[in-house]
Amino acid sequence: MNHSAAQEFADHWAQAWNAHDLDALMTHFADDVTFRSPVAVQVIGGDGVLRGKAALRAYWAEGLRRIPDLRFEVIGVYVGLGALVVNYRNQKGGLVNEVLVFDGDLVVEGYGTYLGDDPNPAGAR
Repeated sequence: MNHSAAQEFADHWAQAWNAHDLDALMTHFADDVTFRSPVAVQVIGGDGVLRGKAALRAYWAEGLRRIPDLRFEVIGVYVGLGALVVNYRNQKGGLVNEVLVFDGDLVVEGYGTYLGDDPNPAGAR
């Protein structure tokens, strides 16, 4: 992925999140995606590992329900080999990195990572 394609991906990703449009967001993810996030533990319990597109969608739907003011501002986009990092600021002002691993055009693995020691970095209610 080149920087232009990465920026285009990040722009679409942020627009989908800011519109709370899960259908648009999910178009970027493979059916067998695995996603890990400490916020998932807070929102839905378990070990924070989501396996499959349906589980990821259910987590994010619950997250949007519990964070109705969710909004992301992309700060930077970093390109690697088969990977992309979207650095953004959330509605709380917290800095977050979403680390995404691709197979072709689809994300097959992802990690939500948070800066600092805020016990509720996403602002879930």
